[in-house]
Amino acid sequence: METIAGIKYTKDAVGRKRYVRVDLDMHGKNQLLEDFLDLLEIEAHKGEPAYPLNDVISELEKKHGKKFL
Repeated sequence: METIAGIKYTKDAVGRKRYVRVDLDMHGKNQLLEDFLDLLEIEAHKGEPAYPLNDVISELEKKHGKKFL
């Protein structure tokens, strides 16, 4: 596999490529990487309660005493 600047692979105990380290200074503005990280974040919060946006905005406005939208 060809090496890419700012991307490093780490192997597990049996020698399989298992982990990827990405230099965010070099690749942090890459749209595909941002989308992938967003999907990981979504997956991590699966099953948590969801709240309507208007309720969240109302709570923030009460808490901070100002309009947000």
